[in-house]
Amino acid sequence: MATTEAAVAAADPAHPAGRYSAPARFFHWAIAFLILIVWPIGPNISRFDQIEWLHNLLYFIHENLGVTIWLLVLARLAWRRLHPPPPLPVGMPGWMQRAAHATHAALYVLLLVQPVLGFLATNAFGFPLAYFGLVPLPSPVGHNEPLGNLLLPIHLGVGLALLGVIIMHVGAALFHHVVRRDGVLKRMT
Repeated sequence: MATTEAAVAAADPAHPAGRYSAPARFFHWAIAFLILIVWPIGPNISRFDQIEWLHNLLYFIHENLGVTIWLLVLARLAWRRLHPPPPLPVGMPGWMQRAAHATHAALYVLLLVQPVLGFLATNAFGFPLAYFGLVPLPSPVGHNEPLGNLLLPIHLGVGLALLGVIIMHVGAALFHHVVRRDGVLKRMT
């Protein structure tokens, strides 16, 4: 262990070497992996309307993994509440700290809102959801196509906003790793 890592571990025993806890890292990478699957499927489902089995499969994957992401985000937030993240690196400018906190807040809000919008739109179009075909979820809005037509573009817009924030998040992590070399990326690996 490098001297700076030993100093960080001594200063913050809850975060050896300044890293996030194993469960926090699991939630982060599981959510990231699922987003890599769900995000590209969503805008492309309608391209397969003529191939019913494929359309239904893509819809099933998108919808159920979206609910899974929502559940993982809730679990991650609960974990984070009980186990606060490690402090940001010493010497990080205040504006970068504020940007990091704002980006994380935006990610959490978008990751919670996006699946709810998709779920409500699905319900409004008259399609009930049983989580992975096993656990029926309540249909809070019932069949209401005008509402579905309103919610679907909002769901798509939030998806684009989420993509933008994810790009900023990944770009900042790479900037810290390659340019600043301050260990920010290593906190989540």
